[in-house]
Amino acid sequence: MSIIVKQESKALQEAAKLLSRQVDSMAFSRPPGAVIYNPLDYAWEPFAAYIDRYGGGKKKTLFLGMNPGPWGMAQTGVPFGEVETVKNWLGIDGRIKKPREQHPKRPIEGFDCRRSEVSGLRLWGLMKERFNGPDDFFRDHLIVNYCPLIFLEPSGRNKTPDKLPKEERNRLQEACDIHLKRVIEITGAEYLIGIGKYAEKAFIRVAGAMGKTIASVLHPSPASPAANRGWAGQASKHLEAIGVWVCE
Repeated sequence: MSIIVKQESKALQEAAKLLSRQVDSMAFSRPPGAVIYNPLDYAWEPFAAYIDRYGGGKKKTLFLGMNPGPWGMAQTGVPFGEVETVKNWLGIDGRIKKPREQHPKRPIEGFDCRRSEVSGLRLWGLMKERFNGPDDFFRDHLIVNYCPLIFLEPSGRNKTPDKLPKEERNRLQEACDIHLKRVIEITGAEYLIGIGKYAEKAFIRVAGAMGKTIASVLHPSPASPAANRGWAGQASKHLEAIGVWVCE
């Protein structure tokens, strides 16, 4: 691996560490029983391994998710990090520490978690089908999340960042926007693809004047009826139409 590639991986890790410290210092209102997880803190080792192994070099395409899922990045530290995929396809491992507080319905079990994140299974499943191994995919692509925090309501339900009170949302958005701009600069990506409309809007807000190609694909969440009707095929056709991928 070249020195330049190592420098880019290191720069992405440093940017993530800064964002992690910034969001940890923020105060968020929450009812009794609500929990906030920051995987960039307790799951830093596998996240750093992911960036070290796959984040180097300039990228053609940057994919962006909203924030961690309870059975994905919250467990493994890897964006859309469905456990079996992270272990067996990406080949990523690392120590998962216990957060200061845990939600009884969404415990952090790390790589021992037996729940599968459907969104991650669909997203990484498409890449497994399309590319000859992870190195082939990451040669030109990288997947990151916009916000590193997962907000769990007392019921265990995931509260997305856009549902936060305005002042808290704006403060969080400012830090995440600065980080996202830095990631775009480091990777040099020309295609900025939001995984869902929220992420696409973040790209437009941060990079709308950069001359990049900005678009989105349907989010693979099972909560979306459209995503349950052949998500991989829909995403592939859209990415081919944009010019990200060549039509097979």
